[in-house]
Amino acid sequence: MKAIVGIARIFVGIFFIISGFIKMNDPVGFSYKLQEYFGEDVLNLPFLQPFALGIAVFVVIYELLLGVMLILGYRKKFTMWSLLLMIIFFTFLTFYSAYFNKVTDCGCFGDALPLTPWQSFWKDVVLLVLILLIFIKGKYFKPLFEPSSANKWIVFLVFIGCLGFTYHVLMHLPAIDFRAYKEGTVIREGMQPKEGEIIPPIHDFGFYNREGDDTDEILDEEKVLLVVAYNLSKSENQGWSKIKSAVQKAEENGYRVVALSASGPTETNQVKETYGFNFPFYFTDETAIKTIVRSNPGLVTIEDGVIIQKVHYNDADDLELK
Repeated sequence: MKAIVGIARIFVGIFFIISGFIKMNDPVGFSYKLQEYFGEDVLNLPFLQPFALGIAVFVVIYELLLGVMLILGYRKKFTMWSLLLMIIFFTFLTFYSAYFNKVTDCGCFGDALPLTPWQSFWKDVVLLVLILLIFIKGKYFKPLFEPSSANKWIVFLVFIGCLGFTYHVLMHLPAIDFRAYKEGTVIREGMQPKEGEIIPPIHDFGFYNREGDDTDEILDEEKVLLVVAYNLSKSENQGWSKIKSAVQKAEENGYRVVALSASGPTETNQVKETYGFNFPFYFTDETAIKTIVRSNPGLVTIEDGVIIQKVHYNDADDLELK
């Protein structure tokens, strides 16, 4: 039994570390998923939506730390109770989501490994069984290192590392891009379903205005600078100031500059007037825009329909323009 508990402890610990790290790589994306869960048609907790990013950061760091603490055998009672309560909550959440078909992807592994609601539920059931085993057989839960102060310092250093990494990806972009719009993607190929799939990786995407659909025209352009802002009223004012010089440089280098947003003409005109932008704004689905780049606003260079580079507005000066 001791060996079985030991294997379960290592497996659950590694699982929580990997799951936490993948979401930590993209806390903004995880916050979008939490906003979906907090919506009126799911948990009906809309008052939590404005705090989704803060909650996302807390959850991913806490999840990864619990995995580390479980493997180290640090703070036995706190760790086991935290794991048990967390997995009970998420098992209920994934069952509710699956049974009532509320959320199509739990976001457990971000965009790295999309899971259906029922896959998420059964994954949580397996984890629940393993955590219950560890909880019941707590006498086998021993510290990995002696003295215990070594475990404390390891947890502390991991916590500091998590804070630093999370801050970095929030101020820039995810260190690893698992999304359909990653650099090097041929957009037209992404708009075609893969074998065995109904919905293509890139969907609900296009360049639309009052005159119609300019998607093919823009994707045929040799050089395009795409300004992306899913919601102009929620965009960062400092972001627009930071990308202004990049826009001017792109225009001087012969790029066709266009913007994508899900906002209406009132917000669009206000941004253009405030910052003196002359490039056209196109409309497309908000979820698609959020997936393109985790920055509001952000910049994307496209050459002959291929995504070349994506940058956060904080890195606008690093944009490579030919």
